[in-house]
Amino acid sequence: MSGYIDVQQHMIPADYARWLRGNGVHAPGGRELPEWSPSLALELMDRQGIAAAILSVSTPGVHLGDGADASAMARAMNEFGAGLAEAYPGRFGLFATLTLPDVDAAVAEAAYALDDLAADGVILLANSRGLYLGDPALDPLMTTLDDRAAVVLVHPADLPGPAVPSIPPFAADFLLDTTRAAFNLVRRDVARRFPHIRFILAHAGGFVPYAAHRLALAVFAETGRDLNQILDDFAGFYFDTALSASPAALPSLLAFAKPGHVLYASDWPFAPEPAVAYFNGHLQDPAQDTTDIGHRNARLLFPRLSEARR
Repeated sequence: MSGYIDVQQHMIPADYARWLRGNGVHAPGGRELPEWSPSLALELMDRQGIAAAILSVSTPGVHLGDGADASAMARAMNEFGAGLAEAYPGRFGLFATLTLPDVDAAVAEAAYALDDLAADGVILLANSRGLYLGDPALDPLMTTLDDRAAVVLVHPADLPGPAVPSIPPFAADFLLDTTRAAFNLVRRDVARRFPHIRFILAHAGGFVPYAAHRLALAVFAETGRDLNQILDDFAGFYFDTALSASPAALPSLLAFAKPGHVLYASDWPFAPEPAVAYFNGHLQDPAQDTTDIGHRNARLLFPRLSEARR
């Protein structure tokens, strides 16, 4: 089959890693910062059959409390990522980093990244210092993204509360964080008010496919909206398979998501190569055709990558 199109692969440039450590961030989400470079990424991609990867900055993003610092780091990371996409056409793309919860700066950076850097979309954390996607305060950013028919990767962050000792946030809290954001986006009718944005929920949407009917009933109880419409909104998200292409999770995801809305993702380098290989193995089961998940769905969403190496 053609190579995978990876919609969740992270970059950790040396300047960003130094900046994180200088701000006391050594293990975001409970995982030590892994080694990363463009050459290591390409080597991993070649070994694992990944034709192209859309790079993004993972949690905690760039806003650690200083707005000016966040804007400068977002700009540096976006120009770095755009440079890689230009240097390796067909191999790398870019989800631009924004500055939430600073909405005005995020609007400006989104416009610059999408209009001037030709970014493939943006990455937004499910919550930014407690501000969840779907909050009306983010409507100006949603307008900017809707005007550009942007693709948005929704990636989890640490929950706005203390972690439970011995349970690393990436193991369970991240799934809840994405689910909270999805609930709030549907509850606030974001998909219908901003219909041109395509949201990708990381890690198979957290608990969304498994708990969608329960979530929908909660939205129905609060809003009185048509239940089938609510379920359609949940199913209308795109979902990636990072750490989720398992015999338990994948059938639930495919049974729930709309056709064409499931996309391959590796989550490398935060997911180490053995984990990437493990989940890739489930996608290569000869008993099922996962070509659409592997690359066809992504090629439709990102036409620029339609010529990615096969």
